Parts: sequence; C-alpha cells; structure tokens
Amino acid sequence: MTTMTSGAPTAASPADRGAPAAVATDLTKVYGEGDTRVVALDAVSVAFGSGEFTAIMGPSGSGKSTLMHCMAGLDSISSGSVRVGDTELTGLKDKQLTRLRRDRIGFVFQAFNLLPTLSALENITLPLSIAGRRPDREWLDRVVDTVGLAGRLAHRPSELSGGQQQRVAVARALVGRPALIFADEPTGNLDSRSGAEVLGFLRNSVRELAQTVVMVTHDPVAASYADRVVFLADGRIVSELRSPSPESVLDHMKRLDATP
Repeated sequence: MTTMTSGAPTAASPADRGAPAAVATDLTKVYGEGDTRVVALDAVSVAFGSGEFTAIMGPSGSGKSTLMHCMAGLDSISSGSVRVGDTELTGLKDKQLTRLRRDRIGFVFQAFNLLPTLSALENITLPLSIAGRRPDREWLDRVVDTVGLAGRLAHRPSELSGGQQQRVAVARALVGRPALIFADEPTGNLDSRSGAEVLGFLRNSVRELAQTVVMVTHDPVAASYADRVVFLADGRIVSELRSPSPESVLDHMKRLDATP
C-alpha cells in the first residue's frame, strides 16, 4: 500500500468510557502437532477498551490476524479465554458464535466484499436483512452521514471509487450497532488519499459514535489514527504505545526489528 500522508485527527483518550469490549486472557493458539507444531499465539493477555481505537502491529507471522480472528470467534483457541463483553466465547456452539458475530461484531476487510448487483444502501443494510431486522433509520442516517455517502446510496459498487466502496464496507460494519469492529488491513487495497479517508471515518466512528475498533495494519501512518498500538512478535505482545504518531510507531518498529 502507498504510505498515507499524516493528518490523523486527535481525540481525548476514551479509555474511561466503560468496561472492555473484548478481553483475552492467556490466549494460546497452536497449529499442527509434533514437528509441524506452530505456536501462533503464546499466552496473550490483552483488553480492548470500549470506545477505543486500537491498532495491532508486528512482523509478518507475528500473530496479528490470528489474534483478531480468535477474538472475533472466527478461529478456535487452544487454551485460555476470550470474552466479548460479558460473553465467554470458549465453549459456544457454532450457532451461538454465528449469532454473536452477527449481533455484536462488525468486520471490515482488505477486500471490500460488496455484492456487485446491490446498491450502496442495499450493501450497507444487507447484514440486517439477512438477520431479518429493520435498520434503525436515525442510526442509519447518522452512519451514512459519518462516512460521507449520502449522495451515493443508489450507486452500485462498480460506480464507486475504491475509497467509496470501503466506506460502504465501514458503514455496513457500523449499521448493526456492534459492540466491536475488527478491521483487517482495511486500507491495503487503497491509494493514499482513499486510505486516509477510510481511516478518518474509522476514527470518527470511535469519536462520534462511541464504537470500539481493533485494526490490524502494517502502516505506521494508519496506526497513528488509533488511540493505542499493540505490538506483537512471535505470538506474544511485546509492547504498546499510546497517542501514537507515524514517527513514534516507526521508531518503535525499528527497535523491535533490532531486538534479537
């Protein structure tokens, strides 16, 4: 991805907005057995505060996406505990996990995952339609206004720019009022201007809509939009940084790379 120019808005620390939206305790994820055994996450304990924007960073293979997938109930854990709000994910059956992800978690991925035959509005409200729920019109209007799509709702994805398509994906994640939004490299397929737009909208969703956002990224400028950056290496959390700037994140990553 082209590195974005800085200009992330600043916001007061929201850590005091309430109980954590999600908590992992001694979370361990192991793939394979014997000679093929790989410890992807090694006793990770972390909390994501309500109304907070957290970025997760680390080298390739450090466990960033695995952590997000386990916290979102998309992947099983080997040991430890994961809670979303007051719900313990360990031991939930598939239908219960599906319901939790549908009702309490939003997802924004690098690939926009929009249906080409539907309008922007239909793509935004699709998860609610599948769940048999009607959108809260006031909330929908607020979300659409926050992501700046009011004039593009009738357009299909092919009629939208990449940044606009990703904004549709962000609105889709927000419209069900999830407790938690996970974003996996959400600007990875965007140019610098579109990427900055999407990051600004994620930042606004935290500040204006009190959402909780957890974003995996490799870009120091993208991470600077967050309230906090959590750094992983070899499946462990090795440090964190609050009120990050692109320069402080880059310096932090360089120090981690230099650590044997």
